[in-house]
Amino acid sequence: MAEHYSTPSPVSRRKVLEYGAALGGTAAMSSLISVEALAAGTAKVNMQLGWLASNGIMGEVVAKRMGYYKELGIDLNVTPGGPGVDGVASVAAGRAQSGQLSSSPSLMLARSAGIPVKAFAAGYQKHPFTYFSLKKNPIRTPKDMIGKTIATQPTAVILLRALLAKNGIAEDQVKVVKMGSDMAQLMTGRVAAVTGWMTNTNALKILGKDRVDMMLWDAGIRLYANVYYTTDDMLAKHADVLTRFLTGSARGWGFARKNPEKAVDHLVAEYKNLNRASEMAAVGGVLGFSFDKVTAKEGWAAMNKANWQAQIDSYDSLKQFKGKTPTVDDVMTDRILAATEKLRKQIG
Repeated sequence: MAEHYSTPSPVSRRKVLEYGAALGGTAAMSSLISVEALAAGTAKVNMQLGWLASNGIMGEVVAKRMGYYKELGIDLNVTPGGPGVDGVASVAAGRAQSGQLSSSPSLMLARSAGIPVKAFAAGYQKHPFTYFSLKKNPIRTPKDMIGKTIATQPTAVILLRALLAKNGIAEDQVKVVKMGSDMAQLMTGRVAAVTGWMTNTNALKILGKDRVDMMLWDAGIRLYANVYYTTDDMLAKHADVLTRFLTGSARGWGFARKNPEKAVDHLVAEYKNLNRASEMAAVGGVLGFSFDKVTAKEGWAAMNKANWQAQIDSYDSLKQFKGKTPTVDDVMTDRILAATEKLRKQIG
C-alpha cells in the first residue's frame, strides 16, 4: 500500500481562499459547499483523500462496487491525494463534500488556522504509526530511545517530540535524523529506529523477523487515523447526505470484516496499481485497527471526546497551534455517529 505520513503540513487559510477564488466564489469558507442532486434524490459526494488511494478506503470501495451507496442515494467519487495536494483546502472550498485525513492532528491544526472543518468519524481506532527497530538493538519502550538515533519523516518529528514529552524524556537525550519511506538506515545500523505505518507491509518486508515494534499509541500518543471530516456548512445543511454516506461506508467495512479476501479483490480491481498478495498480507492489520474493543461497544468509526481533548492538550503544550487553541467541539462532532449508531454497533 502507499505509505502515509503521519502529520501533513497544516493547510493555510490563504490556500483555502485561493481555492475559492479559482471556483469563482467570494465566500470560500462556506457558500461554495453544495451537494449536486442527481436523478431520483441521489446526491453526488466527492471524497477527498489525504494521500494516495490504498487499503484505508477498502470499505468505501466495497460499498461502491457492491451498490451499497447507490441503495442509499449516494453517488460516490473518490479523489486521491498525494504530494502537493492540499486535501483540507479542497474540502473547505467545497470541491469535496467529505474528506479523509491520515492523522487527526492535521484537522486540529487546520481548525486553529481558522478553517471550518470538523471530524465526524474515525476509520482507525488506533493510529498505525510505529517505531521499528531490530532485536540486536531494540526499542520496546520510550526509555529505550535515550542516547540513540531515531530516523523519522520530517512531518512526523512533532510526533517524536510529543512522545518524548509524554514520557518525561528531554529532547536532547535523543538524536533525530530525517528519512523518507526507505527503511535502509535501520538495516545498515546508521539509526536505532525508523518510522512508518504498521499496515505498510511492502516497506516492512526488508526488516524481516528480527523487527521490533513500538506503536506511537502504546507510547502514550493516541491519535486517530483515517479520520472522516467535512465542513461546518455541510454539517448544517446536508447532515442527511453525510449520514447516508457513513451508513454506506459502515456496510462496506462490515462486509470487509466478514469477507476480507473478497474485500481485497474489490480493492485491487478498483485500483490496478495495488498488489493482491501485499494487500492480503496487510488486510488483517487494517481490520485490526478498524475494529477493536471500542468498536465492539460503541460501533465502527466511533470517536472519544476525551481522546480528542488529550490530543489538543498535547499539541498545545508543544505550542503547535499558530492561531487559537481549538476546543473539542471545534474539531469533532458526534452528530453523524449518533444518526448511524444502530447499524455501526451491529457492524463494530
